[in-house]
Amino acid sequence: MRIIDMHCDTISRMYGEKKRGKNVRLRNNHFQLDLEKMKSSGYLLQNFAMFLDIRDTSSPYQDCKAQICLFQEELEHNKDMIRLVTSYPEILNNQKQGKMSALMTLEEGDACEGSIEKLQEFRQLGIRMMTFTWNYPNRLGFPGEPAASHLSQSRGLTPLGREFLSEMERLGIIPDVSHLSDAGIRDVCKLAKKPICASHSNARSLCHRGRNLPDSLIRSIAEKGGVIGANYYGPFLSHTPNVLGCYYSYVSDIVLHIRHIANIGGIDCIGLGSDFDGIDNNLELKNCGCMDLLEQELKKAGFHEGEIDKIFYQNVLAFYKEML
Repeated sequence: MRIIDMHCDTISRMYGEKKRGKNVRLRNNHFQLDLEKMKSSGYLLQNFAMFLDIRDTSSPYQDCKAQICLFQEELEHNKDMIRLVTSYPEILNNQKQGKMSALMTLEEGDACEGSIEKLQEFRQLGIRMMTFTWNYPNRLGFPGEPAASHLSQSRGLTPLGREFLSEMERLGIIPDVSHLSDAGIRDVCKLAKKPICASHSNARSLCHRGRNLPDSLIRSIAEKGGVIGANYYGPFLSHTPNVLGCYYSYVSDIVLHIRHIANIGGIDCIGLGSDFDGIDNNLELKNCGCMDLLEQELKKAGFHEGEIDKIFYQNVLAFYKEML
C-alpha cells in the first residue's frame, strides 16, 4: 500500500507546542502524524502545510518563515527517512532510495501580506502549493466558512487575489481552493490556465458545510484535470452527532464522500487530504498508522484494487507529474 496525503497541519501544531516550551519531534510523537507511523503505513509523500490563523499573529509572514525554519530543521534531522521535494523527478528518486517525500504547502495566502515579492520568496524556500484563504477574509479573497451563507459564498477573489493566481501559475505554485468561497473557486476555475486542487475538501451534497464542495465545483475541478483530497474531519463528513453529542469521524463516512466525489468528477479526481493534526481526535481512523482501515472499508464498499490505488496515491502522483 502506497499513500499520498495532500494536507496535514503537523508542522503548525509542532510550532505551537514549541512556543509553549514543549519539544515535539516529527520522527515520533503523540500527534496524529509522525514519520514512523507514516513509514509503517507505506507513505510515498505527505504534504506538510505551514498553517496560519491571521487572528493570532501580528506578522503572518514572519510566523510562516518561522514554521518553515522548524520544518527545515526537522527534515535535516530526519533525512534518513524523508526529503523535501519541489519536482516530480525528486519524488521518484526518493522512492528509489527508499525514502518518503515531503511537499511544503502554505495554508493562508495572507502569509504573503499582499506582497508578490514575498510569494516569490516562499517559492524559493520550497513552497509548491498555497490556499488563498483560511476561514477569514483576507487581501486575496473570501472563505467558504463560517456557514454556507449566501454572503460568504458570493464573494470571490479580490483583484489582488487574481494577480496572485497569475503569479502562482507562473512560479509553479499549485492553486489550492480548499477554504475558498464558491465564487472564489469559480474565479480560479475560470482564470487558471492549468489544473488546480482542493487539498482537503468533501462533498456538500452529503454534508452541507461551506467548507465542502457543491457538485458543480467538484465537476469544474475535475474538468480542469484537478484533484480533490477527502478530508477526515467529522463535522465535514456528517450532520449527525453521535450519542455523546460529538461529530465523530467514521471511516465509512469518508468512503461515502470518496464515492460521491468519484461519481460526480470521475475516479481520477479523488485523493486523500486527511487534515491530520488540524482536526480533533474524534476519529475512527486515529492516526496515519491506521490507513489499512480505510483500505478495508473501500474494499467493503466495492472499490477494486486498481481504484483504491488511484485514490490512495496514483491520482495525486499523476497530478504532481504534470504540475511540479
